[in-house]
Amino acid sequence: MSKDLTAPESPTKRSVISTPMFPNEAEIGVLDTVERLGFRLVRRMNYGAWKRFWTFCQRHIGSLWIYLATYNLMNVFGIENVDETDAERPLLLVANHRSFFDMYTISSVLFRRTRRPITLYCPVRAKFFYDTPLGWFVNLVMGWWAMYPPFFREQKEARKRVFDKFSVRELIRICTIGRGHVIGFHPEGKRNLSNDPYDLLPAQPGIGKVIYEAKPQVIPVFVTGLINDLPRQILGNWTGGEKVRIWFGEPIDLSAFYKKRDAIRTHKEIADYLMEEIGELGKKDREWIGQREGNERRKALELN
Repeated sequence: MSKDLTAPESPTKRSVISTPMFPNEAEIGVLDTVERLGFRLVRRMNYGAWKRFWTFCQRHIGSLWIYLATYNLMNVFGIENVDETDAERPLLLVANHRSFFDMYTISSVLFRRTRRPITLYCPVRAKFFYDTPLGWFVNLVMGWWAMYPPFFREQKEARKRVFDKFSVRELIRICTIGRGHVIGFHPEGKRNLSNDPYDLLPAQPGIGKVIYEAKPQVIPVFVTGLINDLPRQILGNWTGGEKVRIWFGEPIDLSAFYKKRDAIRTHKEIADYLMEEIGELGKKDREWIGQREGNERRKALELN
């Protein structure tokens, strides 16, 4: 009988993965004092009672203000695909990335429109969010400390990528075991600045490695309509801003990739496949926009 590659690991491995992790001396040693303090603070906020407290704040405070700022613009499709996932296994949401507020808005929808338990993690580039107290504050007021674990990917500070070895291990742990774990991730690795909302950047292979090791549930998400100007975004909710559309796809079957060799080529193939699935949701959005514009034109002709 073949092994079920999507099944939970053995009890021994599960107990190791569920153990809180901390970077070794070589990894933490590449960070400066402020970065180490920021990391220790945010890490503490993402464990135990603190994490449960901040999750409560996300659900009852954070999601509310995002709802109040977008309810006239918001259109959500396929949210039932999230509700039907197994809450006992981590769920990885892979989304395109065009706005600073993509994952905040997605998480608000999850908290307000699903019944499943949610403990949210959003891996983030460490620049700003971990190297300055202002970044710590933004992580608190915008994400309730959920922007964790951090990745140091800046080219001018390549030596700090040593720390990312820990972050990969920690992300694999979070994606492997944990009731209610929901992880929001952008495979593109950075915001897409193209004017075309359906244009997608190439996927980075790192997420493929995480998925190969952890084998979480994976759902693609396509989001568009958000802008990077927060005051204008909020004002647009009452003055007629662009409609925000969030499309949740069905869980992706990646079992065929798990039979391949554990190599960067396989990891990149997984990441590329994720972007294909996100692109398919983008096609659905394009069709929806076309139908909506067609209906508006017909109504205008009827009125005339």
